[in-house]
Formats: sequence, C-alpha cells, structure tokens
Amino acid sequence: MEEDRSAAFIPSAPWLRQCFAGGSTAAAALVEPGAGNEGLTPAAVLMPVVLRDSGLTVLLTQRTAHLRDHAGQISFPGGRCEDSDASAVHTALREAQEEVGLDPGQVEVLGVLPEYRTGTGFSIIPVVALVRPPLNLKLDDFEVAEAFETPLSFLLDPANRQRHSIMYQGAMREYYAMPWQGYFIWGATAGMLVSLRRFLIGAD
Repeated sequence: MEEDRSAAFIPSAPWLRQCFAGGSTAAAALVEPGAGNEGLTPAAVLMPVVLRDSGLTVLLTQRTAHLRDHAGQISFPGGRCEDSDASAVHTALREAQEEVGLDPGQVEVLGVLPEYRTGTGFSIIPVVALVRPPLNLKLDDFEVAEAFETPLSFLLDPANRQRHSIMYQGAMREYYAMPWQGYFIWGATAGMLVSLRRFLIGAD
C-alpha cells in the first residue's frame, strides 16, 4: 500500500529516501520578490530531518541578534560557500558542524532542492538530510542563540502556512510564515520548507 501523500500524512524516513531515490530535482530556481539573477552570493543550508522515535523533526536555529545578515531570524544551519568547499553539500555539512556541532558522521544526505534566490542577495542550495540521534549539539554562541526541533508533519501541512506582506525597499513583498510554539518561522526558511513539500508531494 502506498503511503498517503495528503496534507495530514505522517512522513517516514523510508518514504523520504524513496522520494529522493531518483536523484535531486532539476527544477527551476525559486526567486523571492526583488531578487536578481546576477551578483548573488553562493550559499548552502542543511535541512536536517532528525530520526526521532516519536516522529521525524526538523532541526532549526535562531540566529543571534547582532549578526549582519538575518539577525534574530529562524534559519537552517548554513552559510556562504567557501573556495575550499568541494560542493554545496560540503558547504552545508561544514556550516552545520561549525554552527551547531552536528557530526557529519551522523548525517545521511538525501539530495538537494532547487536553488533559492533571496531578495537579500544570496543564491542558496538547500541540502536535505536525515540525522541520527543523539545530536549532542554544541552551538556557536556568536551565530546561534538557540536550536530547536519542529515536527516535519507540521511543517509540511499547508494548513499551518501563512502569507504575510511587508514594505521593503519601496515595494510590497509577500512571504511565507509557519508560526510554531512561539517561534516565527518565515522568509527564506519558510520558503524552502514550501519547496520541500512541493518536491515531496507535488502540491501546495
């Protein structure tokens, strides 16, 4: 029997592996309003899906308030690609280890999602991976104020998704948000989670 792909289904690790078994998506880049096509800073993030007995969760971080880029926002571990990085996957794994102490040996990379271009000038490759507990995280106090986990089933359910608008650089721009237990997951992070749902389920 095939696993239910409706909004209320409970995702599993075998199902995620099956979804990525055909290789990573070659879909067109997702572009935020105001994002250009040139002069973007290459970056990568790790979308860590944690294998909890109670159900799959997604590891997220809250950035510290003093950072230049996206201060205080909810994000995935990740950052700019360095010249020494062999690939976006390498960038994502390196950044996750540096920011939250995630051991690459616990990470099973499944694949990548379409490039995500932000209005703040980044070209981000989201790398989706399964992570085996225990995590034993060690946060980089300069960049990460907190790390927490949100159920993957919650994040994939469109009923938990909101659309907001904001005036930015003289134009009204819309963005996704997924509030969860006092955390306001929004912007690029929420947009990449919507991209993950589209890849896995093929619907909004």
